Amino acid sequence: MITYHFEQTKFVFRQKTLTSKWLRLVAESEIRRIGDISIIFCSDNYILDINRRYLGHDYFTDIITFDYCEGDRLSGDLFISVDSVRENSVEYGTEFKDELNRVIVHGILHLIGYDDHTEEDVKVMRSKEDYYLSLREIL
Repeated sequence: MITYHFEQTKFVFRQKTLTSKWLRLVAESEIRRIGDISIIFCSDNYILDINRRYLGHDYFTDIITFDYCEGDRLSGDLFISVDSVRENSVEYGTEFKDELNRVIVHGILHLIGYDDHTEEDVKVMRSKEDYYLSLREIL
């Protein structure tokens, strides 16, 4: 089950049903099943605290993914800074909703096992993001 939560933000996410359907499609396309996934929309300060406390990093980021997967069942927590996503959408010249969807699927791809540590990893990740974003458009 995919659940949505909000921490230190007034952001309202109105596309829960569509997003859950889309993420199930992503999982099935990668031969995975949805387990327990929490998507937590939060502020920059909230995600910075998570980054410091659990990862030992002292910087802002748009997403932190905690992986609790077992076998082919995707489970985890996706902490998404709405503030950083909004800043990124301005920086990259994209619509906020498109950047938010990219970050959401990015987190799911991490749960599936994709990384973004090397240039080649980044190319594969970006290609997968683009593909799954295009699928979302037809739902």
